Amino acid sequence: MSQRTAPRASWSYTRFQQRFAPYLFVSPFFILFAVFGLFPLLFSLFLAFHFWSPLDGMGNWKFVGFENFGLALGPTDMFWKSLKNTLWIGLLSGIPQHLVALPLAFIIHHSLRRFQGTLSTVLFLPYITNAVAIAIVFATLYSERLGILNYLGGLVGLDPVRWLGDPNMVPYSVAAVVFWRYVGWNTVLYLSGLQAISEDVYEAATVDGANGWQKFWYITLPLLRPMMFYAFTLTIVGSMQLFEEPFMLLNDGGGSGGAGLTSAMHIFNTAFRDLDMGYASAMSWLLFLAIFAMSMLNNYLFSRDGGKK
Repeated sequence: MSQRTAPRASWSYTRFQQRFAPYLFVSPFFILFAVFGLFPLLFSLFLAFHFWSPLDGMGNWKFVGFENFGLALGPTDMFWKSLKNTLWIGLLSGIPQHLVALPLAFIIHHSLRRFQGTLSTVLFLPYITNAVAIAIVFATLYSERLGILNYLGGLVGLDPVRWLGDPNMVPYSVAAVVFWRYVGWNTVLYLSGLQAISEDVYEAATVDGANGWQKFWYITLPLLRPMMFYAFTLTIVGSMQLFEEPFMLLNDGGGSGGAGLTSAMHIFNTAFRDLDMGYASAMSWLLFLAIFAMSMLNNYLFSRDGGKK
């Protein structure tokens, strides 16, 4: 008695569509991610342990181990100073952003709801404004001789201030630009979080005799905790990667005495001015570790009471 074998499935376009077409449609994303995302990430990690200049060509790199990391963490390198500048400017600009954005969003949501759309648009405009245009405007405002700030100060008898020339004033000047650009963004974020809170909660609190401050402290803040965590995380990451504003205002040197030199600017100068890609890659990974540590700290501060009954 002979065995009958199952007939082999013939190739068909319909079968190809069912099995392979979905992968074909999503493949452009993975190809682009591999070329422009994954490869640069892995290549920078590779370069962090090598000395290499682009002028030497591909393949002409020298393995140096952890020498680049040791150089960055040494006491004589600018990495520590740039990191200190980054943290200081981040604190000066980041904390006031949320101290202003959160109450402002609360006021708009409860007292100015009729104008919420218009106010949201106005507040969001600085965020989408071109960084070069912002730098030109603020450089004019900060001008020692022609700036409107010194002009207004002169009307009340104040001496001219070197906003971008005095090392003590540079961090405050840069922080003011960052604050102006992103406070509206955070306000819009908090407004979206407030809209997700049911009005029934506030009505019940009103019936119980709660005033505006009690509603804000005991209802709004706890229910906005997820949105606050998201907003704070964006502020931390953005502040640690600060580049556009100080670079446009102060050029690549960071102003007088390097007072406005951020970590991202120092990495940029090392990579594209000094052409030391290995050293720049090592500093990039150190900056990543610093951002990761601060993000984990932020996560701990916002979630340490989470889950407790």
